[in-house]
Amino acid sequence: MALAADLVVLAQATAEELEGSLSLDSFVLAEQFYFFTVVIMWLIHAGFMAYEAGAARRKNIMSTAMKNILTIAVVTPSFYYFGWYIYGCFEQGGPGLPGVSNGSFLGGAGHNGPAALEGFCGLTAPWSDAMGPNLQDHISAVFFLAFLLFSWTTASIMSGALIERIRLSAYLLLAVLLGSGVWIMDAAWGWSAGGWLTTRFGFHDAIASAVVHGVAGAFTLGVLLNLGPRIGKYDMAGRARTFRGHNTHLTLMGLMLIFTGFYGFYAACLVIQSTTFPGWLNIYLSPTTLGSIAFVITVGFAGGFTGGWFASRGDPFWTLSGGLAGVIAVSAGADVYHPSLAYLLAASGGMLAVYAGTWIERRLRLDDAVGAVAVHGVCGFYGVFLVGIFAGGYPTGVNNVETSFGGQLMGMMAFLPLGFLPGFIAAWILKKLNLLRVPPEVELEGLDMAEFQQDFFPEFERVPETVVLPDGEEVDSAAILLEAYSQLHNGHGERGAVAARPGDERRSP
Repeated sequence: MALAADLVVLAQATAEELEGSLSLDSFVLAEQFYFFTVVIMWLIHAGFMAYEAGAARRKNIMSTAMKNILTIAVVTPSFYYFGWYIYGCFEQGGPGLPGVSNGSFLGGAGHNGPAALEGFCGLTAPWSDAMGPNLQDHISAVFFLAFLLFSWTTASIMSGALIERIRLSAYLLLAVLLGSGVWIMDAAWGWSAGGWLTTRFGFHDAIASAVVHGVAGAFTLGVLLNLGPRIGKYDMAGRARTFRGHNTHLTLMGLMLIFTGFYGFYAACLVIQSTTFPGWLNIYLSPTTLGSIAFVITVGFAGGFTGGWFASRGDPFWTLSGGLAGVIAVSAGADVYHPSLAYLLAASGGMLAVYAGTWIERRLRLDDAVGAVAVHGVCGFYGVFLVGIFAGGYPTGVNNVETSFGGQLMGMMAFLPLGFLPGFIAAWILKKLNLLRVPPEVELEGLDMAEFQQDFFPEFERVPETVVLPDGEEVDSAAILLEAYSQLHNGHGERGAVAARPGDERRSP
């Protein structure tokens, strides 16, 4: 009896010592998890910088790279001071509006979510204790950082499409608008457990096909319509010429870095529940697993490469871009798709990106330097559309609202104008103020010389810049650019783009 009593006393003492101690089944595990997803996601932005710099001509390499670096400089503080607040407080369109209570994002009381995130709207304000050093809160800061990296991604999607002719200041203003305002508003509406699209329509976009990529592509389209093509991009008949990037290998390496960072992106889109089966929830707080989304992203890349390779007939750029397009196309349903289905859908997304990119360039005559509107915009909305077909009836969110084709269309109808109109209007205002685009002389000379007054490859002799004509012939670009510049100043074209006239089949030399 004495021994039993001693064991009870020892057990009580041990319990008291362990009370308040940490284990891997605590918020510390979640903190570690999101911290490392943020580290991995940095590779996305290293990839964007390499990707765009490789696609740019030699005379614009450093200005292109600096644009990516300064994206981080401007989006980070703006997202901290108002972007994160939008996400926490505008789930129903604005703070205090009727609907699911704000604070439901990570579950709150009754949803098996972290208690530290009850009252999520208050926690996202820049003056909140959660937005600074806080020994009692292991999750808010690292989850904020994960979303911050998503914000950089939206701005970087736009960045590549506009290279070689946009003013740096104009781009940075647009990056703040997109990265800290537009995309995070659509995330509040349709990428949170309490968003009105989720709670009323069962909208399902698990890994942000449209929420990040589609909306960024729509915003970019609005900007491109005002920015215009690079000088010499189109001939007198309106046919597209091709500018050779200075280093295709660098572009492809950048894409591979983006692909690697996507694993961190995918992982950061999940909610970790270390003490509740099955251990993981998607962004809507529906059960999933880390393995399921890892399966889909890997198979999605393979399918996208396949589709891009066949559709482009082996073109290196579009083959790898097809991989990115394929993953974007299956991201919306990545938590529920079978790998075989994901492979086929990703292959269709890779093919769609090639066809859409060609159509945008040749028919719409929009000079998207890296195909961002096709890869991110078109395939982003395509991914949401596919969920309505192949995952209809899947219960989404804490209220188990069934996903439906109509609900997915509702999300698309909300996101398309939300993305396109701010981009178009902001770019139109900048254009009217003559602040959107660099002067023609600067564009022809190269942005690097104008901004930095130096050649960043002084040890290498400059080779003549070439351009590929619509018939595939590769020629020295000097005569082409000179003619386009003359047309611009004579009033026959706008920034080198000359609309096709019926019967006009003249070719530039």
